[in-house]
Amino acid sequence: MKIITISRTENFSASHRLYSEKLSAEENENTYGKCANLGGHGHNYTLIVTLKGIPDSKTGMVFSLSELKSIIRREIIDKVDHKNLNSDVPFLKAVIPTAENLASVFFDILDDQLPNNMLQEVRIIETTKNSAAVRRA
Repeated sequence: MKIITISRTENFSASHRLYSEKLSAEENENTYGKCANLGGHGHNYTLIVTLKGIPDSKTGMVFSLSELKSIIRREIIDKVDHKNLNSDVPFLKAVIPTAENLASVFFDILDDQLPNNMLQEVRIIETTKNSAAVRRA
């Protein structure tokens, strides 16, 4: 039996500030560099969601990519696109919006919307050089 993976890519633009209340201003600057600037900064993010499964014998699909697109847009993109991730997104209020934390939160949200254990990976590409991924073990 073969397990197949499928992926859907979506893009969004958002601003954020990396800052921890548990650190001093100097520690934040040393930890996050220019990303700790009071005014924040923005990114054009890429979100890649990967599912795994066995293709349905009738449709030949692991999961409908149209349905996956709708879920990603409804649950994530519509809520974060052109927003300040620190202040405008309720489910990120208590989260330092690093790529790692975004991938983790997005994974949890999408995992609740998809069939059991189908979600394999959520990857956030923050810049051409920086990304983070959460995978099911």
